[in-house]
Amino acid sequence: MLGTALDNVRAGVPLVHCITNYVTVNDCANALLACGGSPIMSDEPADVEDITSICGGLVLNIGTLNQRSIEGMRVAGKRAAELGHTIVLDPVGAGASALRTATASELIDTLPITVVRGNMSEVKAIAGAASSTRGVDVNPDDAVTEDNLAASAAFARELAAKLGAVVAITGAIDIVASADRAVAIRNGVATMGKITGTGCMLSCVVAAYAVANPDDVFDATVAAIAGHGLAGEIAAARMTPADGNGSLRTYLLDAICNMDAATLVAGARVEEL
Repeated sequence: MLGTALDNVRAGVPLVHCITNYVTVNDCANALLACGGSPIMSDEPADVEDITSICGGLVLNIGTLNQRSIEGMRVAGKRAAELGHTIVLDPVGAGASALRTATASELIDTLPITVVRGNMSEVKAIAGAASSTRGVDVNPDDAVTEDNLAASAAFARELAAKLGAVVAITGAIDIVASADRAVAIRNGVATMGKITGTGCMLSCVVAAYAVANPDDVFDATVAAIAGHGLAGEIAAARMTPADGNGSLRTYLLDAICNMDAATLVAGARVEEL
């Protein structure tokens, strides 16, 4: 299924409306293009209903909130719900401020979210289980490890059942869960954290995969996350002593662009839990 999911993205070229944060918007657009999708960005409330109407999916990223973008998310989300479109929520920094946490909670309560993708601290915050967060970075106490993997997967499954959505918790070990299934993904490298926005990029890529594979959003999400981590590994392998995080960013986009089904299937490290 992993290779098929990628092939379906390349063949379908899904158009994804991204209301994402201003820090990473360009990289999100380029990551979507690289994986085979097509991006369009707008957060203006007077514009988003029309934009969402012509797309197949919507990404709501709360990384740089303001009252205009919040209203844009409400309007776009309502329209996406009416059309039955894929909606991916990226609760960036949830738990770091009352506004972020409240906005993420409102979107979850009012919209039929398809996939939630965030780090464990963010996901715990929207589930009401987190006591602290380190801005947009995961609290070390929340990190998924081999020791707490089973408990983390159980938490993710429980939340997925509550939300009626796929829950993707990304970090050193990624977890993708539905109400009755969970997998661990061990692709990726720590140096990806040296590039601002790799998570934001991933949420947009997840949306493209989900739009292109509507009958199996779970496996599509697994394919997107495994492929993103594998692209990070390929990018890191290209690094020379003269390269820094600017080169890694470019190599990552190249690796996403050049990923094919055979490479993904051979390199994905996915474990059913």
